[in-house]
Amino acid sequence: MSLHTLLAFTLKSAAIGILGAIFIIIMLPSTWQSLTLNTLSGADESRSRAISSSAGPYSYAAAVSRAAPAVVNIYTKKLLPGRRTLPSGSKEMKHFLRHRYNQAKDQQATKLGSGVIVNQQGHILTSNHVIENAAEIEVALKDGRRFRALAVGVDPETDLAVLKIEAPRLPSIRLAETQNLAVGDVVLAIGNPFGVGQTVTQGIISATGRNQVGVNVFENYIQTDAAINPGNSGGALINAYGDLIGINTLISSSNGGSVGIGFAVPVFLAKHVMTQLIENGRVIRGWIGVRVQDISAQLSESFALNGIHGVLVSGIVRGGPAHLASLYPGDIITSINNQAIEYQRQVLTKVITYKPGQALNIKGLRDGEPFELNIEVGERPIYGSKTY
Repeated sequence: MSLHTLLAFTLKSAAIGILGAIFIIIMLPSTWQSLTLNTLSGADESRSRAISSSAGPYSYAAAVSRAAPAVVNIYTKKLLPGRRTLPSGSKEMKHFLRHRYNQAKDQQATKLGSGVIVNQQGHILTSNHVIENAAEIEVALKDGRRFRALAVGVDPETDLAVLKIEAPRLPSIRLAETQNLAVGDVVLAIGNPFGVGQTVTQGIISATGRNQVGVNVFENYIQTDAAINPGNSGGALINAYGDLIGINTLISSSNGGSVGIGFAVPVFLAKHVMTQLIENGRVIRGWIGVRVQDISAQLSESFALNGIHGVLVSGIVRGGPAHLASLYPGDIITSINNQAIEYQRQVLTKVITYKPGQALNIKGLRDGEPFELNIEVGERPIYGSKTY
């Protein structure tokens, strides 16, 4: 074949191919699109697979169906004092009836909240303020059953309480096994807001370790924007797998409703409190009888600390463990059991982890000179102590 013939054949083939492509684009656009997508799909397949594998579920129905049966509605009743009004009539009649009508009249107040069944023995975690001063506690399950509940124990300093019901075939929630919560994780709140019935709301973890809310003594909250309203207290905060990660306890709000700032007690703390309440009827915490405060820049300068960190002892309970060990107001604590102390809250969280009878080694400064002493830990007084 001559060069001229070969060139003519090549040009003719190319022309036919171009005309064919033009025909497909104009007359059969869907075919062209299909061919183009097939060509691109091979290159993008691995990337698409990676994206779809990391995407969250489109529905959390499985998580809700796993957790919701164990979330209960709690109704409490308590008696409030009241006064009757004296009937109209003569002064003599009022004097005669005064003793009778001045006596307090029982008035019944009701409160609602939520709780979570944590085992098949019928133990229920809830918020202390839901059942506080209750004369009667009733628990309503999702399946319609209702039972009278008894309080096993309460811990106002974490606003937690444990109830117990006697019933067969109880559902129970699965407790999350990890404390590795991350800001941005999807969470669901389940409870009984405003008494409308069991309700599920969805949000994310907004923050962890919130400890300066100023409501309870021991604060280590999960913050979430999942809607939490009155009636949700004591209910469940679950993850996307239906595991319990917290007990909803309070909201920050100017109008009493949800504004996207809610708080839950993390499950590891709730579990610790629950175990002690079931075993001991109270939570046993360490205590040394000391009041401390953070050291401001001005105090640091006046004590000539020169960059040394610590907390200032501002008060001592007479006869308490710290007093007996010769710790004094004005001392500066720099470490407890060889762990550096920089903030007052570290003293609280450190001391309460030790059992009564155990020893704490305290190091610090007194009048600018180093000192060291050992304190035998006592038991923290029940409820409301402002000392550590």
